[in-house]
Amino acid sequence: MKKQYILFSILLILSCFTYSCGKKDEKPDKFFPEDTGNLISEEQIEKGYDLPVDVSQREEAENDCKKMMELIRDIYEQAAKGDASNVVLSDKTICSMQNKLKETKNPLITIGIYPMIENFDSTDDFLKKCIEGVSGSVIVYELHSDGGIGRMKFIFDGSDMYVLSATAIWNKGNEPIIAYVSYTRIKEWKYTDKGWFCYELCVPEYPEVTEMVDGSCLIRVKPMTEENRKMSEECVLGLAYQGNNLLCSNWDTEHMEGIDYNGLYEYLYAMKYQERFQPEDYPNGIPKENFEELIMEYLPITGEEIQKYAVFDRKNQTYVWERLGCFNYAPTFFGTSVPEVTHIRQNEDGTVTLTVDAVCQMVLCDDAVITHELTVRFAEDGSFQYLGNEILNDGVMHIPDYQYRIRE
Repeated sequence: MKKQYILFSILLILSCFTYSCGKKDEKPDKFFPEDTGNLISEEQIEKGYDLPVDVSQREEAENDCKKMMELIRDIYEQAAKGDASNVVLSDKTICSMQNKLKETKNPLITIGIYPMIENFDSTDDFLKKCIEGVSGSVIVYELHSDGGIGRMKFIFDGSDMYVLSATAIWNKGNEPIIAYVSYTRIKEWKYTDKGWFCYELCVPEYPEVTEMVDGSCLIRVKPMTEENRKMSEECVLGLAYQGNNLLCSNWDTEHMEGIDYNGLYEYLYAMKYQERFQPEDYPNGIPKENFEELIMEYLPITGEEIQKYAVFDRKNQTYVWERLGCFNYAPTFFGTSVPEVTHIRQNEDGTVTLTVDAVCQMVLCDDAVITHELTVRFAEDGSFQYLGNEILNDGVMHIPDYQYRIRE
């Protein structure tokens, strides 16, 4: 009897071990077509991209895209599209399309420097539940500049997140056609306190490809306040973090020697005149009066100080200017960041301090690569001067050293 008991116990342990080993490598099959399950390799599932799409999911995505396209067909047909092969619709046309699509109450990513999701509540609720480990899905649409429609269905199974992406475009006969449908696992994701949905898609990696494929994506779910948007567009968007260092260095009215004035000029020019600086008009350098007048309009500095700190040709009384290129600028992902005002503080001395985050959508996938405080003084006529910038939390240590465009 004792031997039988021992034998039974051993068999029971072995059967439990075999069952647990079998369950360990099981993959959830609800995301993949049942009729092609045998064709999906473990390697393909592990890579996470170019995953097969279930027929019903594909049909649903294609039909949804075409339905949204039909809603804006009249606007597209009447829009001026020019003769170029790549259609880019006017801001007015895009705005009309967005207003029409918003009426569906579906989440819709708007077009612009500071995009957001209209009808964002369902997306916000989905992501908050994902943080808690609750499975679910949400569909988000996106209008493209050519009048096409993108549809992203984010699916969370309690541990992994996937996105089923589809895009519809207009053909030459003004009929909607499906350009592609893809199914991809999201490698990493987060939902920030500011309302940014940051995620990285699984993409081909070395040695499968010889060049890096960027799978990073950022979607602003919660909208900016109108006041923050206005300040962003007026005070920081035109400067950003490439070609000048006004926003990515520490300085104040007592320490202005480190500003790259020669690089800054073209950005202030564009802000003031709402057009690009034309260097062809100044083949021998920018005349002293033009350069100093513009710099002094935006910064509390004298002409003598500008001559001291900037690269100045005293013989010709001109300031040197060079276009950004491979010999004087090494591109960085940080340089592509977009400045975003997140807080506005009114100071007792009449100045205003803007808290600004550098939002990088490329590779870094960070809604605040650095956070800095920019102090500005506004005049009654709406003009303003920059008075200082401070990068918080030692952020200056985590960004590339600034490369001055011109050296003496």
